[in-house]
Amino acid sequence: MKPLSPIQQRRLNNFQANRRGYWSLWLFLVLFGLSLIAEVIANDSPLVVSYKESLYFPVVETVTEETFGGFLPTEADYRDPFIADEIKANGWMIWPPIRFSYDTINYDLDVPSPAPPSPVNWLGTDDQGRDVAARVIYGFRVSVLFGLTLTIASCVVGVVVGAIQGYYGGKIDLLGQRFIEVWSGLPVLYLLIILSSIVQPNFWWLLGIMLLFSWMGLVDVVRAEFLRARNFEYVKAARALGLGNRQIMFRHILPNAMVATLTFLPFILTGAITGLTSLDFLGFGLPSGSPSLGELIAQGKANLHAPWLGISAFVSLSIMLTLLVFVGEAVRDAFDPRKN
Repeated sequence: MKPLSPIQQRRLNNFQANRRGYWSLWLFLVLFGLSLIAEVIANDSPLVVSYKESLYFPVVETVTEETFGGFLPTEADYRDPFIADEIKANGWMIWPPIRFSYDTINYDLDVPSPAPPSPVNWLGTDDQGRDVAARVIYGFRVSVLFGLTLTIASCVVGVVVGAIQGYYGGKIDLLGQRFIEVWSGLPVLYLLIILSSIVQPNFWWLLGIMLLFSWMGLVDVVRAEFLRARNFEYVKAARALGLGNRQIMFRHILPNAMVATLTFLPFILTGAITGLTSLDFLGFGLPSGSPSLGELIAQGKANLHAPWLGISAFVSLSIMLTLLVFVGEAVRDAFDPRKN
C-alpha cells in the first residue's frame, strides 16, 4: 500500500483530531451498513427454512407454496397457518428480528391502525398497519442512497461547469454566471412540486429533477479555484509543452480544486436528503407505499393521536443529519490549511 504523503497525513490527523466528527463518521457508516442489509433485519420471509431435510433461503430466493405441500405455484406465505404448521411439523424456520418488511400489513392487530408500540411491532404501526420500525430502516437506506447518488451527480456537473468557466474565463465565464444567477433565482421548491405533479415520480425521476438545481452550489468554489490557478507557472509550463486544455484542466488543476470541493460534499448530502424528505412530506416525492421518512412525518401530522409515527421518523432523520453535519465539520477541519 502506497504510504500517505505528508499533506495527506496531516489532513488525516486533523480529521481524527475532531473526535466528534470522527466517531460520527463511524456511527453513520454502521447505521448505513445495517440499512443495506435491511432484508436480513426486517422481512416477512424467514432467513432460513429447513423442510424435509432440505434448506431454503427465502430472503434471497423465491420458494413456492408447492414446495411446502401447498397447491399454488406462487410464492409461499409463511404467515399462512397451513404453511407454518407444515414447516413446523417437518422442519424449522429462522426469522429476522423484525418479522415485517416495509410494506407488510399486520392483520392481527388488537387495536385499529395506527397501533402503538408492542413486542410484535417495536415502534408501532402506521395508519395502514405497516410496521414503523421496518419502514424507518428501509427509509433510512432510501434516503442515504438517494442523497449519495444526487451528491455524486451534482459534484460531477458542478465541477465540470465550474472548471470550464474558471479555465476559459471571458465571455464563457460571463454568460455562465448570468445563466446561473437566473437559474438559481427560480423558486426551486415550487418548480419541484410542479414537475413532480405532472408525472408519477420515482427514484430516478426525482433524482433528475433535483439534479437540475443541486449542482449550482459547487460551481462558484470550483470556478474560483480555476480562475486562481490558470495563471500559475505549472499551468503555463504545461501549455508550453503542448498539453491540451482538457488535460491541463482535469489532470493538473482539478486535483487542487477538489480540496475545497470535498469540504462541501457532506453538506450537499444533507441538503439532498432533506429535499427528498420535504417532497415526500408534501406528497410529491416517492410513489405511494415506498419507505420514506418524509411520508412517516406526514402520517404523524395527520395522526396526532399516534405520536410514535412522527417521533420515530423525526429521531431517525435528526440522527442522520446530525452525524453528517459533524462529519462535514471534521472534513472542513481536515482541509483547513491553518491547522497543523
